[in-house]
Amino acid sequence: MMTRVLAAIALLLIVAAVAAVLLPDQDLPAWLLSLLGRQPALPVCDVKIGHSTFELEIANTNDIRELGLMRRDSMPSDHGMIFVFARTEPLIFWMKNTRIPLDLIYLDDNANIISIQHMQPYVTSPTYDSPGPAKWAIELNDHAADDAGAKVGDHLELPKEAQSATE
Repeated sequence: MMTRVLAAIALLLIVAAVAAVLLPDQDLPAWLLSLLGRQPALPVCDVKIGHSTFELEIANTNDIRELGLMRRDSMPSDHGMIFVFARTEPLIFWMKNTRIPLDLIYLDDNANIISIQHMQPYVTSPTYDSPGPAKWAIELNDHAADDAGAKVGDHLELPKEAQSATE
């Protein structure tokens, strides 16, 4: 029985390795890219936060939201990620396998900032909870929100491509 399980695992790893070599990154699932130490190519949008404009990768599927900014060693100062959710509800984030300190901005269903939190690398407990129902979350480099002058109550203009989740 154990031999069959090991054989099945070995076969799965071989298939994953072959797929990783033969298929372009956009055709691979996010979990496999993460396992390989690669990031999926995501759509991006520009969003003005405070007095600065950031190029945000759009995380609008479950796989991409779960992967987030994990395993990245750095991020350009004017970049980040916007997490788009299908429903407005209380959200919870953590920093599992996230190597860089980040700001977390929660937005309500009107795209108003309801919270700005500073998150530390690899922290899984405590979690970083939204103070109320949220539809979006934005991760930026640590203190980028403060440096841009963003504050609770600010309204953000979100482009169409960051308006809805596909899952």
